[in-house]
Amino acid sequence: MAAMARPVRIANFSGAMGDRFSAFEEAVQGDPVDVVIGDSMAEITMSMVVAGFHENREARRGFFSEYFLRQLRPQLSAVAEKGIKVVTNAGIYHPAGLAEAIRTEVAAQGLTLKVAYVTGDDLTDTAKDLIAEGQLNHLETGAPLEIDDLLAVNAYLGGWGIKTALDEGADIVITGRVADASLVTGPAAWWHGWQRGDLDRIAGATAAAHIIECGPQATGGNFAGFTGIADNSLPGFPIAEVADDGSFVITKRSGDGGAVTVDTVTAQLMYEIQGPRYLNPDVTWHTDSITLAQDGPDRVRVTGARGSAASETTKVGVNFQRGYRGATWLFPTGLDVDAKIDVLKAQAERARQDHPVDELHFFVCGQPVPDPKDQWQATVAVQVSAAAADQQTVSGFLNQFCSYGLGSIPGFYIDMTQMYSMGGQPRIDYWPGLVRQADLHHQVHLPDGRVLDIAPPPGTVVFPGQPETPSSPAASFGPTRTVPFGQIVYARTGDKGANANLGVWARTEAAWPWLAAFLTADRLRELLNCPEDVAIERYEQPNLHGISFVLGGYFPPSGSANLALDQIGKSLGEFLRARHVDVPTALLP
Repeated sequence: MAAMARPVRIANFSGAMGDRFSAFEEAVQGDPVDVVIGDSMAEITMSMVVAGFHENREARRGFFSEYFLRQLRPQLSAVAEKGIKVVTNAGIYHPAGLAEAIRTEVAAQGLTLKVAYVTGDDLTDTAKDLIAEGQLNHLETGAPLEIDDLLAVNAYLGGWGIKTALDEGADIVITGRVADASLVTGPAAWWHGWQRGDLDRIAGATAAAHIIECGPQATGGNFAGFTGIADNSLPGFPIAEVADDGSFVITKRSGDGGAVTVDTVTAQLMYEIQGPRYLNPDVTWHTDSITLAQDGPDRVRVTGARGSAASETTKVGVNFQRGYRGATWLFPTGLDVDAKIDVLKAQAERARQDHPVDELHFFVCGQPVPDPKDQWQATVAVQVSAAAADQQTVSGFLNQFCSYGLGSIPGFYIDMTQMYSMGGQPRIDYWPGLVRQADLHHQVHLPDGRVLDIAPPPGTVVFPGQPETPSSPAASFGPTRTVPFGQIVYARTGDKGANANLGVWARTEAAWPWLAAFLTADRLRELLNCPEDVAIERYEQPNLHGISFVLGGYFPPSGSANLALDQIGKSLGEFLRARHVDVPTALLP
């Protein structure tokens, strides 16, 4: 299409498969938008999906999101009437199948919507050849992939296939695995007529995508400052207004809950950032280049994004089974809780003698309050989790451990909803690998039967690694008072493979110089009681008054396969904010 003068309005309706069902209808029927986009393929979600394929490998080839199809079906006529473009990776492992199902619905309703789909991400059948060529090595360590039995192997595609489909008149574009940002960069490049060399513009759209890709996390969801948002029980989904120069405004539908502020947007910008260089198949976005400003109620303007050439490789998500896992919950209550937990641990070790699980973890959550007013104030939740190579060992351990109940601690009981599900479940591991973009067969399948090849981006480079950002020098900021860290900072955390990603930023501009000097990697390790074998990378983001940390190997062996209670570290930042630190009194609210 010819480039449009006004910004394109792109509304998100999903951050992961199973996100709020009504969001698609709200996006289509709400304030006017040009494009609606939805992400179904969160990494942890896909690991759960893949677990269903461990006994039937062929099931993967036919899997797409029926959930999205149910969302779309009643809104097809509105999509056609309003001329809204729909772009989603809900095709999962079978984008052709979802596209055909949508075409059937379109025909049944007498509509003329054109449905295209994108392929080239699924490398499962060629993975062994790629490994033999020295590809799919771990993107951080460079270690070769030495697993033969792979359940799913999917490359992260760029947005140019989506752009091409829209250029060719598609109304609905279905993809499998694309980079999260591609759902926005493709439509923005189509709307404005960008070329592959418009790197600053593409970087801006990548930043916009990173903010809205997780849905209501940009409007107050999962936000440490949620108590300052008046309507915080059901935040609305965000909208990005992307201009031709790559600048953009983040907003939301009028009347929806939540809020769009500099801090809610910063929270998402600090989330899952691996340093000052954000790798995308189409561009390398310089995350430290952007500037945020409140542009009115529920409007934040983001400017200044800079981009450089894309890496010659792109990420590949590899899923495979690493044995089995299982867990049960118990609830020691009242007095002598520590002694009760000691008994439970001893009984678990006894059960382990007969059923030698490879890993065994106890997670003790909280402490009973003195003089409890009801039973639940006197209760501590304890999760016992285990893993082994075979299912029988895991289920045998859990059943034997629970069989000690009548001879165990006073008040022994388990979560009764688990009584009939004590068998081990497949433990799916995630390996982030790399493949050369030039070796991908990125294609767009148009409704008229044509198949168009999408070339890799020109001028790709070997990624040299993240630039170092040295810690700010120590300085004196006057007398201090010991307070919870959260009184002066916000935080947002999550996982990327086996790493924890932690973003911390000052709640006020005045507190930034202190935070930059105070929160060193060593100080963070101390506050989190972080094991010494976890490597901590630290990157300052001065424009956001924040610091990005990458905690390498925090979730061994991966975000999907580890046995931690907070398996992908969603609450790690809130734990940090609860720690007491010495803060200059002049900076306290």
